[in-house]
Amino acid sequence: MRSHLLNDTTAEYYRRSVTEGVERVAAKLAATDRPFTGVTVDALAPRIERIDLDTPLHDTAAVLDELEDVYLRDAIYFHHPRYLAHLNCPVVVPAVLAEAILTAVNSSLDTWDQSAGGTLIERKLVDWTTERIGLGPAADGVFTSGGTQSNLQALLLAREEAKTEVLADLRVFASEVSHFSVKKSAKLLGLGEDAVVSVPVDQDKRMQTLALARELERCEQDGLVPMAVVATAGTTDFGSIDPLTEIAELCDRYGTWMHVDAAYGCGLLASLKHRDRLTGIERADSVTVDYHKSFFQPVSSSAVLVRDARTLRHATYHAEYLNPRRMVQERIPNQVDKSLQTTRRFDALKLWVTLRVMGADGVGQLFDEVCDLAAEGWKLLAADPRYDVVVEPTLSTLVFRHIPAGVTDPAEIDRANLYARKALFASGEAIVAGTKVNGRHYLKFTLLNPETTIGDIAAVLDLIAGHAEQYLGESLDRAS
Repeated sequence: MRSHLLNDTTAEYYRRSVTEGVERVAAKLAATDRPFTGVTVDALAPRIERIDLDTPLHDTAAVLDELEDVYLRDAIYFHHPRYLAHLNCPVVVPAVLAEAILTAVNSSLDTWDQSAGGTLIERKLVDWTTERIGLGPAADGVFTSGGTQSNLQALLLAREEAKTEVLADLRVFASEVSHFSVKKSAKLLGLGEDAVVSVPVDQDKRMQTLALARELERCEQDGLVPMAVVATAGTTDFGSIDPLTEIAELCDRYGTWMHVDAAYGCGLLASLKHRDRLTGIERADSVTVDYHKSFFQPVSSSAVLVRDARTLRHATYHAEYLNPRRMVQERIPNQVDKSLQTTRRFDALKLWVTLRVMGADGVGQLFDEVCDLAAEGWKLLAADPRYDVVVEPTLSTLVFRHIPAGVTDPAEIDRANLYARKALFASGEAIVAGTKVNGRHYLKFTLLNPETTIGDIAAVLDLIAGHAEQYLGESLDRAS
């Protein structure tokens, strides 16, 4: 079995095996004509269940054949222009190349003696990002597994900086459409979900600063501690960006930590046209960025950034076998000193290779394209009597609802939209997401593929309308 270990004696086996796999995936990508086959759980589960993991095939080609049957054939392909559902982006080739490199070398980014150059590359990218944000010369940060972990670490730092041992007194303020990880983080940090104060949003789904001011004032009057305000730069449902400058003013007034969840909107840091939409982010105490959303990177690639590097000490623990305290005096850079994770992939390499091949302007141009496409899509929806569209997009998300002609019952309209989404997914022709607005079911396009055209959007809208009308027709038949 040593023949399967990657080393100097198996370099040719490695080259041959990886090439076989790449050729299979390349062929699949070239032949994919829809984002999904429409396979059901009941059809796919037995194929996987009957595989005996204790009986190996002993042949790479046979394993790839099997993988075609249980995964590649029915995978969701985000690169297809009619995948319009969640915050999953098509990935750029330089990042995929880097993924292959980092996986084979298998550096762990927790300590210098496991990563060397990888440590310095990650630190350089953190500096590059904090400079783009404008956090100042004392800024720092670390790569994470994703926005949820980044938000958790940011709120951990905010909790410690609040300097109170009475956790029940701490309050976190976030808009009513902020990411669920804010409440999840509060629970993990011992605060409880009730510690998160939900602030109303305006008609554009942006946090109302007057309401935030009232809540901060009430918090102070009640003798509680305003631990943090979480402003969102790109909400998951609407792509809305909270008024960052006004929120920063309130945070200054009340001495409150300002965290900006820019997991989605961070693509604007490279934008050639829309960077001003992030004005105010430079005043944050911490920022979450997900390069695997709007920088077109493979999962996972995220980071948490802070204005004051010293605050990262709240995540620092020393172990003699790993990062003893003496290493700090010896100026040995161990990234585990900043991270909630210990063993950690060299995910920063993907962004590094992308920037070295494409440049930041190249990435920004791609994100600008999807933002501009969303603006076109909004005009199309606003002019279409079959649809109600919620807000004009700030980023690349469109939330809308099919309104069948002659149907006034909101519950029936809900059912028609739910059916249309499910039927569309089953067909495999396109994939869209869904959410609720004011208790009603809506559909959602999350546009992150520059290959998607306004023609694709129009075609998918026709498909949705067709499925909804089919449901209503069948409903009438059943009623009669």
